[in-house]
Amino acid sequence: MNDLRCIASDLDGTLLPPKSPPPAEIFPLIDVMYARGITFTPASGRQLPNLKKMFAHALGKIAIIAENGGLCWADGDIIYCNPTPAEDVLYALDIIKRESDLFPLCSGVDCAYYDCDDRQFEEVVARSYSCVRRVDDLEKAVKNNTILKISVWDKLPAAEHAAGVLIPKIKGLRTKVSGYDWLDVCTESANKGEALKALLQRLGATRAQCVAFGDHMNDLEMLEASGQAYVTANAFPELKKVIGNIIPSNAELGVIQKIKELL
Repeated sequence: MNDLRCIASDLDGTLLPPKSPPPAEIFPLIDVMYARGITFTPASGRQLPNLKKMFAHALGKIAIIAENGGLCWADGDIIYCNPTPAEDVLYALDIIKRESDLFPLCSGVDCAYYDCDDRQFEEVVARSYSCVRRVDDLEKAVKNNTILKISVWDKLPAAEHAAGVLIPKIKGLRTKVSGYDWLDVCTESANKGEALKALLQRLGATRAQCVAFGDHMNDLEMLEASGQAYVTANAFPELKKVIGNIIPSNAELGVIQKIKELL
């Protein structure tokens, strides 16, 4: 694939080893990709400030898809943003807050907001968010800020609990499991695939010039928007059935191995 222009990869469960930061091997590969005119693009449900911190040593050489496709950052600017209307956020929050063991976090462009005092939830948030604020009035924060999505942390596995509780109740919004204990709620048109399409347009690249990696159903649209898609061996079973191209697991650094092969 000598005409490759973009390599996009999900992070948690895909590029990142379990409970680990980005593997050190990715940074020399980013240098190689950049030198060859290939834009490496971390694509994650994490917030933009957190991803910038994670890839601080390579910011001038990469693009970033954050908030599960709510926005795309490239060349120092946000080139694509698809927020969830405030009235939709407030509607979903009302449903979420009626359930036990579910904790909403409203993700803005630069900061995330929450209003509970559960210590376990706050510890989880602190590990994943670089800019987060506890507020007394979450409804006011939603009205005064551009909100991309609601990330719902589940004390039980989201695929078994939050999805079963929220998906049937929240209408007109995209409600998707985004990890073992997280579920995201956002406007229906926001996903990693739409953000990737915007990036490819910015790069003047075609779908055929893009490779993508993922492990969960929130990666599906991104994988379908790429010319060549791969899922890790540890991926969600349904995604493996749909995509088919399986590489070694994140624990085995399957994405690193495949990028080396592509280069």
